[in-house]
Amino acid sequence: MGKLYIVPTPIGNLEDITLRAIRVLKEVDAILAEDTRVTSKLLKHFDIDNKLISHHQHNEHKTTQRIVDEILNGMTYAVVSDAGTPAISDPGFFITRACIDANIEVDCLPGATAFVPAIVNSGFPCEKFQYIGFMPHKKGRQTIAKQIAEESKTTILYESPHRILKTLNLFLNFMGENRRVSVSREISKKFEETLRGTIPELISHFENKPPKGEFVMVIEGKSK
Repeated sequence: MGKLYIVPTPIGNLEDITLRAIRVLKEVDAILAEDTRVTSKLLKHFDIDNKLISHHQHNEHKTTQRIVDEILNGMTYAVVSDAGTPAISDPGFFITRACIDANIEVDCLPGATAFVPAIVNSGFPCEKFQYIGFMPHKKGRQTIAKQIAEESKTTILYESPHRILKTLNLFLNFMGENRRVSVSREISKKFEETLRGTIPELISHFENKPPKGEFVMVIEGKSK
């Protein structure tokens, strides 16, 4: 029987990849990539010449059983996302669950995940927190915002530059003017930046300086 490796890739600086991840990507029979164009650039940088197979949320239901069968017959696969750890708001969960159900060994390597440096940089308590992922675009936004407003633990979520102001204004409605938020963007990249302040302060900042890049928002828990 083969094996499935879950391999985190850099979220910005290519030096963030581990030596073990490079070795695994070289040794497996094939690599399942969210976007082969993105992954091919990473592999080229580290002189990795391996077979790439497109594996993403739009085709994973069709291809997973074939991959599971091949692993059962001795092949080894690595699954990667475009950046960070697969299955954390990225493809990877479906193939992982299918392999576990088939009693295939799954080995998740430690590595880059955007929300870890974001919560540490926030200055908010890290011993207990909740991770939301991406806020819904439409249905359910107010329900989740209300839940976060009442949560005493630190909350982490991802947001796009196109919706961050909308999300901050939504939080203002449920949390008031004194709740503090930390917003990190472009983590591990050239223009990495973390902004901290109350919700109105961050709204004012982004109204005067249009947001760019991918964001991780960390919201202070409600005071008991």
